[in-house]
Amino acid sequence: MPDLIIRTARPEDMPRVRDLCRAYRDVLVERSTDIPEFVAHYYAKADFEDLLTSLEEKHAPPKGAIYVAEIAETITGCAMTHEVAPGVTEIKRVYVTEAARGSGAATALFRRAIADAKAAGQRKFVLDTMVNLTEAVALYGKLGLTPTEPFYELDPRLAHVIRFFGTDL
Repeated sequence: MPDLIIRTARPEDMPRVRDLCRAYRDVLVERSTDIPEFVAHYYAKADFEDLLTSLEEKHAPPKGAIYVAEIAETITGCAMTHEVAPGVTEIKRVYVTEAARGSGAATALFRRAIADAKAAGQRKFVLDTMVNLTEAVALYGKLGLTPTEPFYELDPRLAHVIRFFGTDL
């Protein structure tokens, strides 16, 4: 397999990053047919499209970043970080195309994001996920992330759907 490169996104990468985010949303919708309130609350299509227009602002350095995974000069994955509280970095929208799964891209995206957060002086690295993303939950364990308390106010109707993970840096 060609070399895997993890780098920060450039402006010209953003259309592809937005497409990857849409594919991520599609997976969440597929995996949550039994919990439509989850999609309605967190991933309503119009709201998600609005969010995509502000990715560069929400994940701007120095408190955030947008990363891409590149294989054979093709962007095959993405991840984004931002500060959710002083000293606490959250990773969002980690997605790798089906063709690139098994390449180590997701692990590499996480490792880069964690290393950069630590280098920036952050004390904690967190994320939330949907329980139906079993592959993602397994990856978090392999990366040393452990279940943690919610870092935002959780809609009680969705508490059974969302899990929180984190690690000290």
